[in-house]
Amino acid sequence: MPAFDLPTNELERYRPDVQEPPDFDAFWRDTLKEAADPDVLVSVRPAENGLRLTDTWDVTFRGFAGDPVRAWYSRPAGVASALPAVVEYAGYGRGRGLPHERLAWVNAGYAHLLMDNRGQGDQYGNGGATPDPHALAPGGPGPAARGLLDPRDYHYRRLITDAVRAVAAVRALPGVDGEQVAAVGNSQGGGLALAVAGLVPDLAAVLVTAPFLCGIRRALDLTDASPYGEISAYLSVHRGAEEAAYRTLSYMEGVSFARRAFAPAHFGVGLRDTVCPPSGAYAAFNRYGELTGTESRKEIHAYPYNGHEGGEAVQVRRQLDWLGGVSGFSG
Repeated sequence: MPAFDLPTNELERYRPDVQEPPDFDAFWRDTLKEAADPDVLVSVRPAENGLRLTDTWDVTFRGFAGDPVRAWYSRPAGVASALPAVVEYAGYGRGRGLPHERLAWVNAGYAHLLMDNRGQGDQYGNGGATPDPHALAPGGPGPAARGLLDPRDYHYRRLITDAVRAVAAVRALPGVDGEQVAAVGNSQGGGLALAVAGLVPDLAAVLVTAPFLCGIRRALDLTDASPYGEISAYLSVHRGAEEAAYRTLSYMEGVSFARRAFAPAHFGVGLRDTVCPPSGAYAAFNRYGELTGTESRKEIHAYPYNGHEGGEAVQVRRQLDWLGGVSGFSG
């Protein structure tokens, strides 16, 4: 795929205006208040993972509306001390999969919580275990369009709330240093990590690659690839629903969350990404921390000839090196 978005020199200074609803902060404050049960953990059970050097637990925590959300909690075997924790969010259509799949952060010496995606897990990977009992409002069959006509009904209101609650859950788990928690994700997971960075002021770090839900309006003009293509497909049938859809999406805009973030941030982006166009990642990066005075605490790595896969293992190594050097985030 040839380069199709803005030239690199324009991306590096791209700071678009975002159309934030006037009650953006109140919307999320009220949403999270409704979910703020102090007893966040439902169950923590040892899980067989087939590994000798990693211990894993099957965790259920209370997410949006108190709904049970599943996760894998893993840590290096035989380590009793409290560890910094990485909360990881999975990509679109994926679930938490199997407990032996994602081991990089555990092998780096961190406690690791991998959150399941409610109502997803049937498109890629090895499945999920968290239903979405609220997916009843009008919208398309895919998560990106579920409940699209009202922000209170939208799938991502629930999923973002789950993501915030996952941070509370990891802090309640044994063997975690609650002051050292990072949020990590690629694609949809990157969008969730950015939202968490904007909603959890004491997060220690955030690492995102190819984030979804950033620069949403421009992305809908640039690509028909899923997940954005599912929104376009819905609007192609429900003509005249654009105003309601764009209003809903404005509450989920990653650039708005990025502006409110405090934590040091590490970004990655493929400049030929037709799934999550690079202008969205740069919009979030360039405006990251501007409302909190933390704009300097960030870096981005671009991969000119890569698409949605970004830098793959090269990017992961850069993330590991960067996170190990973040002040206040170490074993």
